[in-house]
Amino acid sequence: MKYTRRYENFLVAVLFLTWGTVFLDRMAQLYLAPYILPDLHMNNAQAGFVASVTGLAWAVSTLLFGAVSDRVGRRTVLIPAVFAFSLLSWISGMVQSYEQMLLVRALLGFAEGPCFSVIMAIMEESSEPSRRASNVGLTISAASLVGLALAPVLTTQVAAHFGWRWAFFVAGTPGIILGVLILFFVAEPSRQADNPAALAARRPAGVKEYLSVLQYRNMLLCCLIGASNLTFLFLLGVFAPLYITQVAHQAPTTAGFILGAVGLGSFFTGFILPAVSDRTGRKPMLLINSVTTGLIPMLLLVPALYAHLWLMAVLMFACSAGQSMTALALVIIPTETIPRQVAATGIGLATMFAEVIGATFAPAVGGVLAQSYGLPLTLWGAAGAKAISFIVTLFLHETAPSMTAAKPQTVPSA
Repeated sequence: MKYTRRYENFLVAVLFLTWGTVFLDRMAQLYLAPYILPDLHMNNAQAGFVASVTGLAWAVSTLLFGAVSDRVGRRTVLIPAVFAFSLLSWISGMVQSYEQMLLVRALLGFAEGPCFSVIMAIMEESSEPSRRASNVGLTISAASLVGLALAPVLTTQVAAHFGWRWAFFVAGTPGIILGVLILFFVAEPSRQADNPAALAARRPAGVKEYLSVLQYRNMLLCCLIGASNLTFLFLLGVFAPLYITQVAHQAPTTAGFILGAVGLGSFFTGFILPAVSDRTGRKPMLLINSVTTGLIPMLLLVPALYAHLWLMAVLMFACSAGQSMTALALVIIPTETIPRQVAATGIGLATMFAEVIGATFAPAVGGVLAQSYGLPLTLWGAAGAKAISFIVTLFLHETAPSMTAAKPQTVPSA
């Protein structure tokens, strides 16, 4: 298939909405926690465990099915995953106990895990080189616009008027529509679909080739940066709504408004900063991200700001840059570092490590600490995660084509 600019724009739109819906379904449980916890008789630690089991299942499946898609094709993996996580979002609204919620969200995480690595591989393979970073950045920023900006407002408003179960039903519906669009209108990337020789070249010989991505220094550092970023995201996502409602004594809809401002700001920076990094380099954008985004949990700890919600929302919007780090550290830098035939594997590896540490381990530990020492400690932990990402970024090799004479690290350097 010969790609056209029109098809590329269509692909960006469909994958943008699909990735946003993935995050809408995943993050819904966090924003609905003030409603779910009393209804299912859960505590703060159990809220952390629900987030952790989703992250663990996500981590396993993103690497597994990312590697599978390198062999069998992107559509074969993506289409069933989209339908599955949408149905599991509906089922989340039917659970009657903490144990049932754990099981359903684990299955949802397993279904959603492949979506990230496969969507980003399709986007990376189907974009013109001059638009690759901006397309990837825009697609990833959907997690902010839909999952972090729209989701907290939408889910809390639906829950306030109709109950939290209906919020899950609403969150699961767009995925069915998008699954149909992908099924009928999204083509397999041409390197696999049109050229048998290229397809054979893209199929690694075995486990050795998959593990070869670990030989690249940038890959290891991107794993750490991704883990720090997800630690920040999930400590904030899981415990900020509970802090705002239990400690700051604000309404759940107020929590949704504040966190929606974070997501909206992250949406704009999510595609602006990766595009800017094409000219300025990847490292400066990651360093800026670490500093500004690290201020967000600190702002939540200032009691006086809750009397001026619009001011707080503006500050949150201005400091948000989280999704630009996801685009750069988990997609753009890895694919500029490792061989293209294992691109989805590299994305999946960095995502798996980030999920295990940031979305599985961090919420579980944060929930235990919150239960024992109070919710403010989790916000300090989120700020500390951004400090770690700043330090690790200092050791990255620059990969932006505009900043290097040739593609860096064509041989392993670790």
